[in-house]
Amino acid sequence: MKKLVISLITLGVLFSCGKEKKETVVAKTEVKEEVKQELPPVDNAMMENAVIYEANIRQYSEEGSFKAFTKDIPVLKQLGVKVLWVMPIYPISTTKSKGPLGSYYAISDYTKVNPEFGTLEDFRDLVKTAHDNGIYVILDWVANHTGWDHVWLKEHPDYYTKDKEGNITHTVDTDWTDVADLNYDNQEMREQMRKDMMYWVKEEGVDGFRCDVAGMVPVDFWEKTVTELKKIKPVFMLAEGWEPELLNNAFDMGYGWDTHHKMNDIAQGKADAKEWDKRMAQIDSLYEEDDILMNFTSNHDENSWNGTVDERMGDAKELFAALSYVAPGMPLIYSGQEYDMDKRLLFFEKDTIIKKKGKFFPLYEKLGKLKNTNPALHGGKEAASYTRINTSDDKKVLAFAREKDGNKVVFVANMTKESVSFTSDYVGKFKDYFSGESMEATADQKYELNAWQYLILIQE
Repeated sequence: MKKLVISLITLGVLFSCGKEKKETVVAKTEVKEEVKQELPPVDNAMMENAVIYEANIRQYSEEGSFKAFTKDIPVLKQLGVKVLWVMPIYPISTTKSKGPLGSYYAISDYTKVNPEFGTLEDFRDLVKTAHDNGIYVILDWVANHTGWDHVWLKEHPDYYTKDKEGNITHTVDTDWTDVADLNYDNQEMREQMRKDMMYWVKEEGVDGFRCDVAGMVPVDFWEKTVTELKKIKPVFMLAEGWEPELLNNAFDMGYGWDTHHKMNDIAQGKADAKEWDKRMAQIDSLYEEDDILMNFTSNHDENSWNGTVDERMGDAKELFAALSYVAPGMPLIYSGQEYDMDKRLLFFEKDTIIKKKGKFFPLYEKLGKLKNTNPALHGGKEAASYTRINTSDDKKVLAFAREKDGNKVVFVANMTKESVSFTSDYVGKFKDYFSGESMEATADQKYELNAWQYLILIQE
């Protein structure tokens, strides 16, 4: 067996982030036709090894349609995607709207589809195609507010929050002037909201919801609603929120916002690997063992408002993509990330993702396969263990092991923009996941890693 130090130096040349130019290839949507599979109901096993994909229908293609996106669903299967989160598909209000096309989150009717994207039949075909490819579909649900054209404003003004003068208002302390705030003291409104959600599960076969600003809606609404949804069929529920109480009874997964922010800080030199340790300890203290957090390097909010992955993470972007897969939780791919997208997508008007394969498509494909198949990366309600491996420089080097059912994966990374040398007392025989090369780690061995270099090691 070759010693690990030799392999590390070799791999530093081959895989160091941002050092190698790769040929850009126009993405092909054609894939081999496979036997359609019966999709089992949502269950805990699915949550252990799933990859989630956020679909921005408007910007995904030049057509910006359900049909154009549906053609590429088999491509998502290649990336190991098991959950498809579709951004709001509903008609958009024009009153007080922002930009030429308005925000997806200013909804005028919860039970119809936006004609900009196609027809209800087109959406049904999207769901069927996803299911045929073993992928669950969850809809983005906006329960905190509606657009100003929603029929409730005329027929049920009591459904909304009002100011001292009795005028319906947008959500206080926000700049969301294109939406009207809903009043959750109104029980009739709650029941109608619940029925509208049930429609999509019962009549259109969706498998759950990603719930916008979930923490701004009373927890007891979510708890009762999820209970009613599960009477129809098992569902997967994702909260856009970090609050632990959301995950007690209502939601399966929340956002790992603080994890994401820590990634940005480390990439920008504002934090070190020790700060990652503090974040892991914080998760342990705040959440129950069966709570799931979503890991991401981007999403629609981050991309449009806070910058691209390149802007925020620079040469560290590949490292943190890998870390989002191997750390506890479920990894997210946002539309375009698989095609090395390096632009802020417009939010209120038409834009287009250029689908050309570069570095990230094969990377996500490889990471997705590992996530799907190795129990050591389980991140659901029965997650694999996470154990920090000590090194001689724990500020610069992040090393940890994940283990379950006799399977072990080790992640080692240089969390800085400079090369680093270090030692570790960790021992074992491994295979490098990317190169396939076997290696052996011995006590007090000296290792070297280039800037932002990382390794994923499978214990043999």
